[in-house]
Amino acid sequence: MAIDTATEVFEEHRPVLMGVAYRMLGRVADAEDVVQEAWLRWSGADRSEVREPRGYLVRIATRLAVDRLRQVKSRNEAYVGPWLPEPYVTDFGDTAPDTAERAVLADSVSLAVLVVLESLSPLERAVFVLREAFGYPYADIAAVLDRGEPAVRQLAGRARRHVEERRPRYEVDPAERRDLTERFLAAAAEGDLEGLMSLLAPDVRLIGDSGGLSKAPLRVIETADKVGRFMYAVAQKGVPDPSYRPLELNGGAALLVLSGGRPDSAVQLDVVDGRIQCVYIMRNPEKLVSLGKR
Repeated sequence: MAIDTATEVFEEHRPVLMGVAYRMLGRVADAEDVVQEAWLRWSGADRSEVREPRGYLVRIATRLAVDRLRQVKSRNEAYVGPWLPEPYVTDFGDTAPDTAERAVLADSVSLAVLVVLESLSPLERAVFVLREAFGYPYADIAAVLDRGEPAVRQLAGRARRHVEERRPRYEVDPAERRDLTERFLAAAAEGDLEGLMSLLAPDVRLIGDSGGLSKAPLRVIETADKVGRFMYAVAQKGVPDPSYRPLELNGGAALLVLSGGRPDSAVQLDVVDGRIQCVYIMRNPEKLVSLGKR
């Protein structure tokens, strides 16, 4: 296999490798590091015996992600305040050929699901991602992880039960979420407390992630009254030289708030029955770097 061909093959499969690594790690930078390491191993390997490059590359990326996940889990234990996955601009490329598969991929990369995945063991997470997001057969997953198929099936069952018990059970029309996001931010910016309250579910939660590097609540805020008043207070202080950019993050509509042209925060909502059920606010500047490049 010529060098040019090797590069072309790798680039063809880069989106799926990034998809696996990001779902495993929840951080764009870590996922990119895994993909880069996978490239180094691929470019230096004897590829003459590789019959299925995609499977070979996914195996490399998954094993690298499992190793890195074990490292970052200890790092996250010392994290300041609530932890959220790094916002990821959704681009499935050619990895999802039809609408139904795109919906599955979007769900598997949603903030709500990734937060649940964070509580799985590295192997459980790898099995869940490969099986539920990418539809890999158990036999192939066993080969990827160098485990017996019965053990993989046990890991898959345990991970699936864990996720199903904790994941949100609702479907949201993308247009409805986008509309509510815009109305929510407009009401906050205008200091319309009554308008804010009308959009919030009674048991709404607000999760802010700053990592201690910017201002954000260090605890999850709960109930419509507390969330509404918090957003009202934040809006009164304002953002210097604000501008807004709608975009799709983690499979759903979101809004990037910029200050002087630089990312200040990313806001995304979970919606149930026409009301906002959860507000995610990302303010950790380290997790907004990739959004500023777009």
